[in-house]
Amino acid sequence: MTDDKKISKRLSYWLRHKPEDAGLTIDPSGWADKDAVLAAFKENGLSVELGDMERVVANSDKGRFEFSEDGSLIRARQGHSIPVSLDWPITEPPEFLFHGTVDRFLDAIKAEGLRPMKRHHVHLSPDVKTANVVGARRGKPVILQVCAAQMASEGHEFRLTGNNVWLAASVPPSFLQKIS
Repeated sequence: MTDDKKISKRLSYWLRHKPEDAGLTIDPSGWADKDAVLAAFKENGLSVELGDMERVVANSDKGRFEFSEDGSLIRARQGHSIPVSLDWPITEPPEFLFHGTVDRFLDAIKAEGLRPMKRHHVHLSPDVKTANVVGARRGKPVILQVCAAQMASEGHEFRLTGNNVWLAASVPPSFLQKIS
């Protein structure tokens, strides 16, 4: 199996949601042993070599994964539904961030704001282009502008991941504006 999309989907599933399905142990910071992940692919009948996994990590369109500095561990950068405590720093956001969604979710968003749902954080994009790509995964994208600087000035924390995804615990509706 060298289909990068399949490898990426399996890594996402194991490292973000169900490590037990692969017999993996995820440490409190979200790291799994690289060799254990490669063994899990093999045990699941999938022919994935280290080079395949390195290529997926390096070429992921959203930079979903990373290796530890010494290359012995791998983790997903965000999007976990399992308990992890990632070390992304609290960072002062720009004036605006963006969120891509689709029309069918707008009524709930207007009423409740953006919530992390089954994940740990709401994911926000630094620009409209990226938000469009995110929103388009589910249909015709609707782009919401988040008044991030105003939120931060009122005590909301933002974190910035290594692949330029902004994270917030939630975004109240009063900080959102539909822009397209």
